[in-house]
Amino acid sequence: MKKIVAVCLCLLFLVQSAPEIFAAEVAEEQENTGNAGESEEDVRGENAGENEEDVRGESGLEISAPSAILMEASTGQVVYEKNPDEERPPASVTKIMTLLLIFDALKTGQISLEDTVTTSEYAASMGGSQVFLEPGETQTVDTLIKCIAVASANDACVAMAEHIAGSEEEFVNQMNERAKELGMDHTHFVNCNGLDADGHLTTARDISLMSRELIRLYPQIRDYAMIWMENITHTTKKGSSEFGLTNTNKLVRHYEYTTGLKTGSTSQAGFCISATAEKNGMELIAVIMAAETSRDRTKDAIALLNYGFGKCSVYKEEKNEKTAEIPVKNGVKEKAATAQEELFTYVDMEGSDLSKIERKVQMKKALKAPVKQGQEAGKAVYYLEGKEIGSRRILTTEAVEKMKYTDAVEKVVDNFLP
Repeated sequence: MKKIVAVCLCLLFLVQSAPEIFAAEVAEEQENTGNAGESEEDVRGENAGENEEDVRGESGLEISAPSAILMEASTGQVVYEKNPDEERPPASVTKIMTLLLIFDALKTGQISLEDTVTTSEYAASMGGSQVFLEPGETQTVDTLIKCIAVASANDACVAMAEHIAGSEEEFVNQMNERAKELGMDHTHFVNCNGLDADGHLTTARDISLMSRELIRLYPQIRDYAMIWMENITHTTKKGSSEFGLTNTNKLVRHYEYTTGLKTGSTSQAGFCISATAEKNGMELIAVIMAAETSRDRTKDAIALLNYGFGKCSVYKEEKNEKTAEIPVKNGVKEKAATAQEELFTYVDMEGSDLSKIERKVQMKKALKAPVKQGQEAGKAVYYLEGKEIGSRRILTTEAVEKMKYTDAVEKVVDNFLP
């Protein structure tokens, strides 16, 4: 009888507790897998603290978007790719090239951050994401860069394009020329802001190339891309009013290693992003194209970055080692000074001991005059566990003219006379 009573009490307890137990299981499942109603703001709690190894399945990294790439920024080495050369509409990720041309113009002195830019009727007519510039309104270049990098403003893009090139059409020609220079073989821009248009296409690989160029040449872009919220002032005939900019890239607030860069979304493009992040001195570029939702875009980007930070380590040469002078035949000088062209960097994905990297210099026997400054004199070759992993050129740092007949005679005389 006591056993029967005990069993009944246990059954009664389980029946009463079932809803709570079930609810706890559901909550745990939703915490681990997410749910459709979750906002982007919740993604960091789901992913940022996740062990980097957990983002990979048995067959490798799982990315829901149809096209993606992960690149190490300092070397350009691709860490992961999924259909990286499929041509797709890039939406506002297009603005990475627009920003690149703006910073090019700043570098050459064609424009300055303090320049005032007047908004045309055409620029003010842009739809989609905008800061509602009015025809005739003026803003500084600095403010318009913020509008583009933070709020993804289509009207600001066109205003800057017209200011630099005279028309959006000419500016787009320059965008396509710059793309060719970068080896973006599957890219064709039709406009400067990424609004859907026939033939306006690029790829995940090409986006990573222009993203790398922007952050490599102009690291100050991070100062703009990392602004979360900021106000600008509209001053028109109607008076002055404040307008709030809010960053379209939610990773800025919700992924601790974020350094930028640009999001985009249209009906044709889906949800895209080029996300840059840095951890322990290594910067990565994660590109996602055509994700189904903004939440998927964010999750995929975080998964890519976590994967890269967990898998990769970077070796960076701290300083250029001195290189020997190289003999010069028939030159007014017998030797020319040399130096390594650039520091060596290497990305390891095998867990190797990078402290064992060895450097061996291979110099040419001599150069024949005339010698130009920057002429190749040899190379530094790097090895890891006996395997060559890369090299850097060694170049002359001075020019050496060819010896003339009179120079030769004078040299002979100097050698024989005391």
